[in-house]
Formats: sequence, structure tokens, C-alpha cells
Amino acid sequence: MERKTEKSGKIDRPKKKAGPLPGDVEDKLKGVPPQQWRSLFWYLIFMFGFLWVWQEAANQFVTRTISYSEFKSLVAKHQVTQAEIQDTEIIGKLTSTNALSTNTPPATNSLQLAEANASTFRTVRVDDPNLVKDLENAKVEFTGVRPSGISQIFWAWIIPLGVMFLLWGFLSRRMAGLGQNLMSIGSSKAKLVADPETRVTFDDVAGCDEAKYELQEVVTFLKNPQRFKALGATVPKGVLLVGPPGTGKTLLARAVAGEAAVPFFLISGSDFVEMFVGVGAARVRDLFEKAKAQAPCIIFIDELDAVGRQRGVHMGAVNDEREQTLNQLLVGMDGFEANVGVIVLAATNRPEVLDRALLRPGRFDRQVVVDAPDLEGRLAVLKLHVRNKPLAKTADLRKIARQTPGFSGADLANVVNEAALLAARHDAKQIGDKDLEEAVEKVVAGPERKSRRLNEEEKQRVAYHEVGHALVAAYSKNADAVHKITIIPHGHAALGYTMQLPQEDRYLLRHSALLDKIKGMLGGRAAEDVVFGEVSTGAENDLEHATALARQMVAMFGMSEVVGLAHCAQRQHPFAPGMPDGVLQRDCSEQTAREIDQEVRKILNEAYAAAREILEEHRGELTLVAEELLAHETIDGKTFRQLIGGEEPPDKAEIPTGEELIKK
Repeated sequence: MERKTEKSGKIDRPKKKAGPLPGDVEDKLKGVPPQQWRSLFWYLIFMFGFLWVWQEAANQFVTRTISYSEFKSLVAKHQVTQAEIQDTEIIGKLTSTNALSTNTPPATNSLQLAEANASTFRTVRVDDPNLVKDLENAKVEFTGVRPSGISQIFWAWIIPLGVMFLLWGFLSRRMAGLGQNLMSIGSSKAKLVADPETRVTFDDVAGCDEAKYELQEVVTFLKNPQRFKALGATVPKGVLLVGPPGTGKTLLARAVAGEAAVPFFLISGSDFVEMFVGVGAARVRDLFEKAKAQAPCIIFIDELDAVGRQRGVHMGAVNDEREQTLNQLLVGMDGFEANVGVIVLAATNRPEVLDRALLRPGRFDRQVVVDAPDLEGRLAVLKLHVRNKPLAKTADLRKIARQTPGFSGADLANVVNEAALLAARHDAKQIGDKDLEEAVEKVVAGPERKSRRLNEEEKQRVAYHEVGHALVAAYSKNADAVHKITIIPHGHAALGYTMQLPQEDRYLLRHSALLDKIKGMLGGRAAEDVVFGEVSTGAENDLEHATALARQMVAMFGMSEVVGLAHCAQRQHPFAPGMPDGVLQRDCSEQTAREIDQEVRKILNEAYAAAREILEEHRGELTLVAEELLAHETIDGKTFRQLIGGEEPPDKAEIPTGEELIKK
């Protein structure tokens, strides 16, 4: 129906709709974007160009094209042996002695000589009525050939087209895989560990009984949630495992999944953070969607501090990406939608950098501290790691547990593995007590370096230095017992060492015990001063640790009358591995810092004077033990105490525990 517009006066006719396309064509075009059609167009142009080059190159490579006049000249010279006469061309063979004419110009001799070496030629056929007669006169064997269309099509079209389609299929698959990877950039990288693959239970975890007790409640909820819902209780949405590296936080999370027999999603905090803003948040959403589909299940985020750092005002895409990821994680754990049956476990060794919103109730409601095991815990860990290894009956695991205070579960596993390697090196069938002790020394002080040879003067100085440590410790009331003295170089820089091991785990140190510890550290330098009248650089590490401990006494423990009870320093990382001194951050004025330095110097001077006094008083024992050490290079604690006439330390294993005292 036509209608006339008022303004323009033109007649508007209804546009005709295009008819529907055929079904197969419409289906093919429906899912093909315009970009692919353009790519196909350019690909076809390239393909036909390649075919043309293929045919031309093949022809030029097989035969030499000559003019018809040259062909007639070669026939007249009887240099043509065979000829195939086709509709449009003549293909033939020349004799092997087809030399060029002497009338050829010199400038083209080299080119024509190279062309004349080819035995096959081709020329365009000309309407020549004398052709057959000339060939008969030259006694050329000639035949007429009808062109085979099938062979021409096969070699000129089918083979090149097949190569083109194979190349097209390969490129299409590569482009499709690239597009798929690009579209899946926001999908979660969490690894789903099914129950049969977990095979880790609480029986496989030792040395952290309190942590297992806390996590047992999570296991009970996943197995029997109605027991809690009947009382109106809700299980914690998130459990944060906090502790130093190597204490078994990841192993505990896997044990929870193994005990509850539920799916276990394993992912690292760094897997969320990408260069593109918004990818991490998309991965968090995808992770929680997958977890809800598998509920009840557990999500374990290792190294949570990589994504859960405290938010602040920062510039840059990386910080925006991390903050958006953290925001999405907060919403996913405690948003409008309830995560029924999804429990988030996370592990970190830097809880001080986590955002406060992440640690509030409703998200990570519970924090479980997984610390280094005590004596009984270390013994249980050692038993756990040697249960599948041939252990000698004479091996005393309790003694090894005493020699490894502060060791984590990973350290103890390393000790057992090093002992197995040492036993295999000696062609032993079982792991003995000596192998375990050598493994402990290797982990603590590093491997022996017998190739580092010291001259006699240096060796004597190192011996007196180490005996000075041991002798001061032996005559200090609160010092740890000497376990071993050696002057064999170990590790990177240790020319010798004195190993002191406590008889029991200590969680509190008195003022007198700290002073005795500093005296023992300075005993090596004092021995060099007493015997040789001159000190060396061998006491650098001793001075470093003694100064750090004295500074902690003054600035952190309130053990100075001048500074008083002020806490003037803070540790940077409370769970940092290694020595307890760590890196301190000053929190005081310049005047107080000056007073702290004076008090530290005073403590060190008094401790050094006391150590020197002990060595001068027992000068004979110092010389006796040093000579014995020079003769054998290594002496154990028992031999050392026999040389100085000391008593063996009491066996702390016979001391009753607190529970036994309560029962009595």
C-alpha cells in the first residue's frame, strides 16, 4: 500500500522483504562472522596464485623452452633424437653432445651452455607443413600424443589443491584454539582433585594435633550437616591456616578433603592475578560457580597473601586488578547468595599483610595456627616419614627429634630423605642412626667440604675458636649442652662449628639464659684473643647474632634498666624462617635509639669479659680439647665432657609430663 508524505510529497512504498535463503546455505552462513569470509576470500586469491607459480615452476624445472626456429636448426643438425608432437607444443630429447654453434656470440656462450646441458626441450608448435618431412630426413623418432586430461588435472590441480586444503585446515585449527584460549581467559584455573586422587587423611599428618582438632569440625559438618543445622549452628565459611613455611598447611587441607570424601579445588593466589583488569574477578566468580555445582566441596587457596593484600590507594593496572579480585572474593565468601556446602580453606605465612575485611567473621571466621612441632610432634613426624623406609633397629628417632628443635615437617622430611641418600651412598641396606645424625648436620650446617684445605695455622685457630664456644657453654649454667665440635668446613663459609642442642623445647628464656647464650656466641673470639693475642674475621657471624639478641633484650624484652619497659622495635615478619632475630623496625626517638645502642654495647662487653674470664680460668682444658680436636677433626659431646671432667646432661625424656603429674 502506498502513502504520500506531507513534507516531501514523495510516495513511500513498503520495502519488500528478501525471501528466505535455502536451509543449508542459511545454516552455513548463520554462524560465520564477516571476518572469516574476508579471510577466506584472501586465502582463495593466495591459493590460485600459488597454483600458477607451481605450474610455471614445474615446467621450467623439468624442460628447457626453446624457439621453433632453434628447434628446426637442431633437427637439421641431427641433434634431436625423440619428439612428441602434441596439439600445441612439441616435447623432445636432445643428444648428449649437443654442442652450440661456433657462430654463437661470446657474451651468451655461458648461458646457452648451461641451457644446452638439459636433455629435454619444449617448443610451441607452429603450422609447418614440412615438419614431418624434416623429422624423417633427420631420422628422428617422433610420435603423436593425445593429451591425458586426468594426469594433467591430477598434477596441475588435485595435488596443489590438496596441499592448500591441508594448510587451511591446520591454520583453522590453530586460530580456533587461539580464539578458544582467548575466550577462556576468565575461567578458573583451579584443579579439581577427586577423592580417589587425594588419598590423604589425618593419619598422614603429624605434629599438629591442635590444628587437626580444629579442622575435624569442618569434616564432621561436610559428612553430617544436619547435626549442626538441628541446633541452629553454621559451620565457618572460611578457615585460614597460618604458620611458617613447611609446617604442613597444604597437607592439612588435603587431609580435610580426604577425610570428608568431597571434591577438592586447589588453586594458588597468584593464579587469580593477571595483567588485564577484571580477569581475576571473573576467575573468582567462575570458581565459586563450579564449587556450588560440586557442593559439598572444599576450595583451598594457597598463598592467600598474593591476592588478599590490604587495599590502599595505588596507581597502576596491577593494583586495580588485585583489588577487584579481592573485592570479588569478599563478595563470593559473604555476599547475598549463600554458598551452601562450600568451605574455603586458605593458607598463608604472612597474615600481617592481609586485608582486614578478609579476616572478619563471616568470611574467614577461624584462624588455625600451624606452628613448628614440639618434641613429641617431631617424633611423630619422623615416625611418619620412616614408615615406608628400611630403618635399622638401633636407630633412635627420639634422639634425632631432640637434635632438631625448631624444625618444620618439611625439614624433618628432608632429614629422612638425606639419611636415605647417605645410606645408599654407603651401600647400606638400612638407614642407621649415624646416617640420621649426618643428615641433621647436613641440613643445619650444610654439606662437608673436605676439599677446602686449611693450613696448619688456620686450622689451629679454628680449633681454638670452636673449643672456646664449647668451653664457655659448658661452664655456663643456662647454656645448651654441647653435642658436637668439628673443624671440617661446611656449607658456604663455615670453617667449623659447635653444635649445641637443648634437652627439651623451650618457649620462654630468662634474662640469665640470654646472657649465657651471648657469652657462648662470643666464646670463640675470646679464645682467639686469649691464646693468640689477636682476633680474626672468623667471629663475624657470632658478632652478628650476639648483637641482634642483645638488641632484642633491650628494645623488645624490656631487660634494660636504662631504656625501661618500652617496646622500641617490631619484627617485620613474625613467621619468617631462620634465626629469631630477623629484621627489626625501629619505633622510638633518636635519643632512645642512642640509649639502646649504649645498652647493647654494654651487654656485649660484659658478656665478652665473662667469656674471657672462663677461658683464662680453664686454659689447660682449652688446650687439651683443642689438641684432641686437631688430632681427630671431630669430637662428640660425650668425648668433650670426658676431657673436661663434666657430667652428662640429664635425660629429659624421663621427666614426667604435665598429664602424668596431674594423674599422680
